[in-house]
Amino acid sequence: MSKRLWYIITWPSAILASFFAFWMLYKNPYYLKMPWMHVKLTFVLALYFYHFSCQKIFSQLQKNIVKYSAIQLRIWNEIATIILFAIVFLVTLQNAINWVWGVVGILLFGLLMMLGIKLYKKIREKKNWEKIKN
Repeated sequence: MSKRLWYIITWPSAILASFFAFWMLYKNPYYLKMPWMHVKLTFVLALYFYHFSCQKIFSQLQKNIVKYSAIQLRIWNEIATIILFAIVFLVTLQNAINWVWGVVGILLFGLLMMLGIKLYKKIREKKNWEKIKN
């Protein structure tokens, strides 16, 4: 099932999204003059680096090579959420607010999310330790 998801949904989606993005920029090159578009394209580039990293992790898991803990993979999963949220945020609000503050807000949101995950892990470990003790 994971192979189907990765090769039938994830990769084709990435390729199609890239094709339509390049086509849109070819038809409307004035978008490249807008500062928010440069920030958005930076996040898109980060998303592609994330995608290639996921391909590496997927290939390792297919060979039964597990280099990451469950919490590391959970945190890794949230990175894509933050990047995608940033991309949609930048497109939706373009000039409504200063995009610099928007990017700072997204980064702070990501940091708070990561701290929340670590806090949740500590609370869960504490509860498990108390169950073992009793």
